[in-house]
Amino acid sequence: MGANISSSVVQREEGGSPLKPRLDDIPESCAALVLAMLDPPEICKLARVNRSFHAASSADFIWESKLPSNYKFIVEKVLRDATLLSLQKKQLYARLCRPNPFDGGTKEIWIDKNTGGVCLSISSEALTITGIDDRRYWTRISTEKSRYPRVAYLQQIWWFEVDGELEFRFPAGTYSLFFRLQLGKSSKKLGRRVCNSEHIHGWEIKPVRFRLTSSDGQRGESQCYLENPGNWVLYKVGDFVVENPNALMNIRFSLTQIDCTHTKGGLCVDAAFVYPTTLGVAKES
Repeated sequence: MGANISSSVVQREEGGSPLKPRLDDIPESCAALVLAMLDPPEICKLARVNRSFHAASSADFIWESKLPSNYKFIVEKVLRDATLLSLQKKQLYARLCRPNPFDGGTKEIWIDKNTGGVCLSISSEALTITGIDDRRYWTRISTEKSRYPRVAYLQQIWWFEVDGELEFRFPAGTYSLFFRLQLGKSSKKLGRRVCNSEHIHGWEIKPVRFRLTSSDGQRGESQCYLENPGNWVLYKVGDFVVENPNALMNIRFSLTQIDCTHTKGGLCVDAAFVYPTTLGVAKES
């Protein structure tokens, strides 16, 4: 590094004064060390500064430090595609930033492009829904702006219960779990998004309850009234903390309204989501 800088200083302009070191004179190895201390978006911005930064921005040691600590578990055990490990770490990071389906396409995993945080979604088809096979109560429909091609639509029922389970090896940190729900059925009419509220009823009488338990004894519970017809809403179930990133954690969660004094209906269930809590706060707002 010193040799490169020294050689640039001894070069002189026509007037005899020495040339000052330029950004282009920074060795690629030094540029890589600078980039390693930045977040992924900042790395990509600096990669456009000059050739040294552009070349340095592809260094494996930079991007391996941005990947989640469990990336090998994700590739080998979840996606079951060990060939991804042969990619450059920058390419692997980009690949994992895209939604990657698994379990027959009923679940997805991806990492947040800004932080490398692990995110998951579980479609309604991977959830246990009371009465889902009885078309008097539930149907599978396509709707606007859902995460998955089809959602579970509740027409009417007395006992409303949706349960889910996820076993995963999370990086250490705090995570939040949400249900993504919508009152009413959305569709397009004359190019505009409209909501069919025909079956919406019963949700204003009693709140729905959310529960979460983990295999290491953590529990969370909340309740709220469903609202905002025609819009997808993230309803928070609870938080859980991962301290051991090398252990599988089992998460069970549920959404219920089992007061059988009245029916309820007109609800779309899209999916459940797990986000690092810092990201979940932004999603919820």
